[in-house]
Amino acid sequence: MKRLCSMIVLAIQMPPYVVSVHLDPNLNCGEEARSASSIRPMPTPSSSSDADPTGFRVAVLGYGNQGRAHALNLRDAGASVTVGARSGPGARLAESDGFLPVSFDAAVATAELVVMALPDEVHGPIWSELEAHVPHGCSVGFIHGFSIHHQRLKPRADLGVILVAPKGPGPTLRGRFVKGQGIPALVGVHQVGEADAELHVRRWGAGIGCARAALIPSSFAEECETDLFGEQAILCGGILALMRASFETLHDAGYSDEVAYIECIHELKQVVDLLYAQGPSAMHQAISNTAEFGAFVAAERLDSQELRGQLQSLLRDIQSGAFAQRFAEDAEAGHPWFNAKRSAHDAHAIESASAKVRETMPWLENDA
Repeated sequence: MKRLCSMIVLAIQMPPYVVSVHLDPNLNCGEEARSASSIRPMPTPSSSSDADPTGFRVAVLGYGNQGRAHALNLRDAGASVTVGARSGPGARLAESDGFLPVSFDAAVATAELVVMALPDEVHGPIWSELEAHVPHGCSVGFIHGFSIHHQRLKPRADLGVILVAPKGPGPTLRGRFVKGQGIPALVGVHQVGEADAELHVRRWGAGIGCARAALIPSSFAEECETDLFGEQAILCGGILALMRASFETLHDAGYSDEVAYIECIHELKQVVDLLYAQGPSAMHQAISNTAEFGAFVAAERLDSQELRGQLQSLLRDIQSGAFAQRFAEDAEAGHPWFNAKRSAHDAHAIESASAKVRETMPWLENDA
């Protein structure tokens, strides 16, 4: 079952808020991806005013890492932003940032775009309470394809259903915006309804700064499946599993936990920074011949058919919906498995070693 499609994206520096994104018409994305959620080129605006977010009425629901970045960036770009947040730390932070947080119902009352910046697992219950208050012809925006792709909610027919998924965490999205930069985002229109859905995608993408980099045409299906796979296989799952196994290997061999932490975890950032800024080849050029030779030796041993099989198994569970079902069932039960894993992770010797190493470099807190 092939879900992924190749695409060629052209993103060039143009006047503010003008975005140029093109699909190669000769590339086949596959009927399943097309039926799961429409993949279409986003038209190139003819002028900067077409995607100008000035005056765009946006309700941002939730004020976590992503919600805060979207709200602040949109406000700075000239949009009229209302934050919907329940009482708690998020609402207090919104107030300190100069917003007057209101109930979800009140936030959406006059919105042209409602941004669902809430945890995936609460989208369905909150939407069932909220939908009647969303204006006719409004667009509902998602920063992750999960809840639409897995049918956790189904917005009514007159509403646009759109995706702008920044490829980075909220603090990075905000930090780049403040510097006059941006990070790429996957974008798509799942349902046009009676909204100006594609224009809303462009205004939203411009308002949060992603149009400064690239708005990459995609779908809810592709974004959801590739995002989950990347998180599980490498970014959040695979890398932590490899770090933990490497740390434990040195610990079991009698090396100190602090040295094991530095070698297997702390130094990772220096290598990742090279990969992030310049790519794999430049990273190889920046390390010693001994390190590079050892990297090739280790890759031959670690990149096994067993590993590939496990990666394929992760992807199959994501594509089939098995992972989404497991996540939903654990959430409905109060997250017993999830919370147990969190507790075990927090109690690992890596955490105490990390604290001791970071005590020697208090300035690292400023890098977070």
